[in-house]
Amino acid sequence: MTYLQQIAERVNRNGDVNDPTTIRPLLTLSEFFKGNDDFGSIGCNLSPPPGPAKFYEVLKEISARSDVADVRVQIAMFDDPEMWPFSDTVWIITSASPQAVAQWFDAAIRPDNCSAGWTDGVSFEPVPVPEGMRAVACWWD
Repeated sequence: MTYLQQIAERVNRNGDVNDPTTIRPLLTLSEFFKGNDDFGSIGCNLSPPPGPAKFYEVLKEISARSDVADVRVQIAMFDDPEMWPFSDTVWIITSASPQAVAQWFDAAIRPDNCSAGWTDGVSFEPVPVPEGMRAVACWWD
């Protein structure tokens, strides 16, 4: 089984990820980025698109911070089994404010929006949030 097939199975284990009522997969950094060289998978609307390797590098640095408990990649769409799943949102479990989190990204890949708290009306795979921390959504349009 190829890694793309494995990731497809992982992404769809709660149902069709393209159905908005399906629980949103929240992949670890290694799950999303291992073997991922698809520039359309994340940050594809940035100019120029930085590609998954750059995102992985930056997000690994963020995940190593003392004020960060976890970093997860939300899968928004997976409509072509020959391509990598698409993400427009990364969740950072942190004690920092959304404004501070935005500054952790260099200008080339800074999110369009960072906000605190899980999205209302959307079900997510469970991720532990330690006391004193919150989920911060980093979203790219």
